[in-house]
Amino acid sequence: MAVMAGASLTPQEQANLARSQDYLQCNSLPDVWTIAARKFVNTTACCDPHREPEVRLTYGQLYQQMQRFAAGLQSLGILPTGETYPKRVALFSDNQPRWLVADQGIMFAGAANVVRSAQADIKELLFILQNSEAVALIVEDLALLKKLRSGLDDFALEFIILLSDETAPADSDLTIYNFSQILALAPNSELIPHGFDRNSLATLMYTSGTSGMPKGVMLTHGNLIHQVNSASCVLPLNEGDRVMSILPIWHTYERTFEYFIFSRGCTQFYTNIRFVKKDLKIHSPQYMVGVPRLWESIYEGIQKQFRDQPADKQKLVNRFLSNSQTYINAKRTLQNLHLDNLNPSPVDKLIAILKFPFFWAFHKVGDKLVYSKIRAGIGNIQYVVSGGGSIADHLEDFFEIIGVQVLGGYGLTETSPITHVRRPWRNLRGADGQPLMYTETKIVDLDSRQEVGTGKKGVVLLRGPQIMKGYFNNPEATRKAIDPDGWFDSGDLGYVTEWGDLVLTGRAKDTIVLSNGENIEPLPIENACLRSPYVDQIMLVGQDQKSIGALIVPNVDALQQWSQQQGYSGEVDLNSKPIQDLFKSELLQRVKDRAGYRPDDRITAFRLLPEPFTVENGLLTQTLKVRRNVVTEQYAAIINEIFV
Repeated sequence: MAVMAGASLTPQEQANLARSQDYLQCNSLPDVWTIAARKFVNTTACCDPHREPEVRLTYGQLYQQMQRFAAGLQSLGILPTGETYPKRVALFSDNQPRWLVADQGIMFAGAANVVRSAQADIKELLFILQNSEAVALIVEDLALLKKLRSGLDDFALEFIILLSDETAPADSDLTIYNFSQILALAPNSELIPHGFDRNSLATLMYTSGTSGMPKGVMLTHGNLIHQVNSASCVLPLNEGDRVMSILPIWHTYERTFEYFIFSRGCTQFYTNIRFVKKDLKIHSPQYMVGVPRLWESIYEGIQKQFRDQPADKQKLVNRFLSNSQTYINAKRTLQNLHLDNLNPSPVDKLIAILKFPFFWAFHKVGDKLVYSKIRAGIGNIQYVVSGGGSIADHLEDFFEIIGVQVLGGYGLTETSPITHVRRPWRNLRGADGQPLMYTETKIVDLDSRQEVGTGKKGVVLLRGPQIMKGYFNNPEATRKAIDPDGWFDSGDLGYVTEWGDLVLTGRAKDTIVLSNGENIEPLPIENACLRSPYVDQIMLVGQDQKSIGALIVPNVDALQQWSQQQGYSGEVDLNSKPIQDLFKSELLQRVKDRAGYRPDDRITAFRLLPEPFTVENGLLTQTLKVRRNVVTEQYAAIINEIFV
């Protein structure tokens, strides 16, 4: 039977939602912004400290710019059509306050937008421009326009807008405006009402394209408003709360979270991977959303500081961490929040009761001497929301120990994106949370497609107000993704606990099938290997082979320190026998220590790669997921060598 949440919200969810009553009747995102601007007019909405000069806008100022931008668009012919599928305007830009102005300016004008990063491949951007049938284009700056220029002759664009204040080339045969010119076009004009309802198209968001060209996901105003209201059930944010933004603003995960935090009157600070650790200290955000790779980076930075300490201090810190691990395990058991033992026996509870006070005392000492300093180093952040992939167990443990709440969540671009999230009052580590309101989850057998029972693994199907309208101009792909009853096939594998928690175990298309017929889900094994201080990135391989192998990007700093401790001098040689033996030992131990270990999980061969997986070399998506098919293709020769 499908699991549904929301028809009967918990008392805590009802109390949180009651604080957002103003938005329950909204029919469009512009309606949400109109209410927020009225309620929080003088509160700082966003701050970009890395712009020259710094940009800081109140809700009133941001709203005024949105209105003026919309009026400028309407003066150029972007007008409401009264149709479910309004005109589309492409918006190719990265994080900045002007992105918000353009995003909502397009909607206030009565159009839908088509969003993508300015850093995306030019061929991909031109494909999106063509596929979306956009009538106008907004780009981040002149540099991006120059990159796109040779391909724009194929499009009948009505005009182009630069989000910068740069001057367009005088000899251009295109109609080009900069940001200030658009605001000046119709400063006092009254807007023609957009006329949207919840079924109207709000945006086209293109999938990452990890296998072939991306598909245009049609998200409606209703899809996105559901996210705003559902998130309000989970986190009771307040006016003036500080939020740090680092993920791509055009991505559905960051984007919908921002709509939510702005509906609550929060102040958002923009950062990037270069400044994030510094900005956490300076701006002390209370909330932040990110992906596992970000938390891994912060964790590794802290571990590096540990490794730089004298041996006696390292030993003391490790002892505190070990005692605190025992404490949080006992605490989870007592709260029925231990994923591997959700129904502890009376004996398990008794053991936990006996351990709890003893190790609690050690944990409190560790918090005073060590963990409080770590929290101060990352800005005393209260909550982080993690999505875009499963967060590894060792990261869950570490952040819980130091007192930072990680609320894992789940969703896809096609689901706007969030369908499940862990609650502060039910933070089951290792799981992906309970459904948002009015969201149903069904687990079906991979082959028969019949529904399986509670706790049984299968393919995750989803249904609810956040499910996309479909893929733009691609009815065949839409039919494959959404069945006649409205169930969306996520392509992910997992199970549901008796409390409705979703636990993901892998992705159907990522499953490695060995020659003996055994199915291997790579992600849990990869996460186990990432517990090693010497493993920075890893991707399992082995389709149709007798056993699994791995491509590994090593942590060179940790290896250098290990080499010095072993008495080796000079540069680290990744192919040397001591290094190879170290990784054999690490991989064997980490995999065997994983819950549910099977002999087929063992990594029998590996290669250490000198180059990391990055966005720049095309091996990571812009949300920092490994492009498995691209890595497999690029390293095909090395993968073949592994299994010779």
